[in-house]
Amino acid sequence: MKPVSNTPKDILSKFWGFDNFRGSQEEIINAIVSGEDVLGLLPTGGGKSICFQVPTLMQDGICIVISPLIALIENQVDNLQSLGIKAIGLKGGLKFNDVDKLLDNCIYGNYKFLYLSPERLQQELVQERIKAMNVSLFVIDEAHCISQWGHDFRPSYLGCSILRELHPDIPVVALTATATKRVSDDIVASLKLKEPLVKKDSFYRKNIGFGVILTEDKNNYLKRYCKRINQSAIVYVRSRRKAEELSNYLLKNGLKATFYHGGIDHKSKTNRLNLWLQDKVSIMVATNAFGMGIDKPDVELVVHYQIPDSLENYFQEAGRAGRNGAFAKAILLTNSYDKSLMKKQFLEVLPDVTYIKMIYRKLNNYFQIGFGEFTEEKFQLNFNEFCSIYKLNTFLAYNALLLLDRNSVLSLSENFSKKTTIKFKADKDTIYRYIAQNPKLDNFIKVVLRTYGGLFEFDTQVNTYLLAKKINLSEFIVNLNFEQLAKDDIIDYTNIPSDLELLFLVPRDDDRTINRFSKTIVEQNQVKIDKVSKMLNYVENETVCRSAQLLDYFGEKQESVCGICDVCEKNKLEKSDIFKTKAQIIRLLKVKKATSRELQVGLTITKELLVAALQELLEENYISLNSINEYEHI
Repeated sequence: MKPVSNTPKDILSKFWGFDNFRGSQEEIINAIVSGEDVLGLLPTGGGKSICFQVPTLMQDGICIVISPLIALIENQVDNLQSLGIKAIGLKGGLKFNDVDKLLDNCIYGNYKFLYLSPERLQQELVQERIKAMNVSLFVIDEAHCISQWGHDFRPSYLGCSILRELHPDIPVVALTATATKRVSDDIVASLKLKEPLVKKDSFYRKNIGFGVILTEDKNNYLKRYCKRINQSAIVYVRSRRKAEELSNYLLKNGLKATFYHGGIDHKSKTNRLNLWLQDKVSIMVATNAFGMGIDKPDVELVVHYQIPDSLENYFQEAGRAGRNGAFAKAILLTNSYDKSLMKKQFLEVLPDVTYIKMIYRKLNNYFQIGFGEFTEEKFQLNFNEFCSIYKLNTFLAYNALLLLDRNSVLSLSENFSKKTTIKFKADKDTIYRYIAQNPKLDNFIKVVLRTYGGLFEFDTQVNTYLLAKKINLSEFIVNLNFEQLAKDDIIDYTNIPSDLELLFLVPRDDDRTINRFSKTIVEQNQVKIDKVSKMLNYVENETVCRSAQLLDYFGEKQESVCGICDVCEKNKLEKSDIFKTKAQIIRLLKVKKATSRELQVGLTITKELLVAALQELLEENYISLNSINEYEHI
């Protein structure tokens, strides 16, 4: 495809149908055409891809884009191809010969875009072919992943600096939607950007009404919000099981919903995504990777069912609402249990320096590696067995191994953390008949059913090593039993070996091996603690405009309140109305207990007024909330 030697606006109009650029897009494009490096900080929905796609079409040569997710790569490539632009994405699972042919196409086939992951970039074949390409531009998308101080650090991103060596004079563009000053500086240094143009558009999303709802009945609130939408919604959760569970709940309540997470196969992901993009399904319940690079402008509701681990993640995900400029809501549902759970999940599993030294010593002892010894042998480690022998917390040990990998003490295989999953497909009556016919499996089946919940509803991860110890069988026999049950159509069974392939990269030197990066570990742990703390502060701060809180975190001051978040809505309420409502609530509760819905119906008032009055009454200790979500007078 020959370059289109028009102005940026001509290309924008021809391919995308827009007459004008947004924010800093045109300034960034002009800098790229002039051969400058660029760091672009544009909010979610701010049109980052336009910034590099337009200048690529103005010039001869191919643009190479480094992107973190296969789904994001596929979406971008599909969009370009639909516009008649030649683009290739190097997906996972490709054979050597396929990669070889695709890279040849990039050299000889007049392609304009090559998308690949940072891991793929490290392959010698890929680097050699990039050297031979007529490259016009390098792009690092989701560039915050390169910073160890960011919210989504990926060590593989550090290898992106090789691009500068492959073509020293080609401009490099780094783009992200979420970066603090420290992360921005880290991006510039890590990618060796040369006097880059740094452009940051305002992160203010004036059409999104942010809100935090404290409730012990999350499902009911979720259902109510989802029933109000006319277009589409995203519900974010932190686990695959919760994604399936909430999707089923919404379906049972008459809503068109589906789920999306890393545990479903590629074909199912594509089908579910298309159903949502084509509005055949209105609600997507998903884990946090969903949405990157997916351009659906009419999302009018984003719900976080659990508290995210950082304001960066929250703001990026919530920002997928209202890209068309129409009013949209971003709601975070939380309860009294969430905060302690968040600390447990994100803070109590942070390994300190002492713990990492201990793990490193035990690994060496486990494989009988002597002090000062260096071996190039690859070791197979059954992670569950390792943790069981040394009585280790699996989450802490997992994070310690990741840190050892990140700091080049050892190298972990990609199979790490993959698990065995089962789901019972036969009903209970069928299982009882099966046990009667197969008495040797009686105890095995009953122990499995007693050990794991939700086996009839979800694909459930099973720790075969610990299960084997519990039943006093070998792990091999446990897997044989599962294979038999699957063969007999009693369960769905997936077994991907969870053994870890491990390669030591330095001679054993115990404490001194860890000491060289111990300061970094302390700093990174503190960064994580600070991020969780600021996320919780946002949840708990009910006096400052939500948009103002979010912008302040990213170093931007908001001149006036948004007027549409839950804090602003509450502040609009007249004090006299709240006082009057409080008196009405007390009169009703003196007669009988009532839920919030019953109170709202009985008083015929707005939800915002009711919530404000109930909150003050709870704080003043006039009322309490019982175990079945009824308010009662104290």
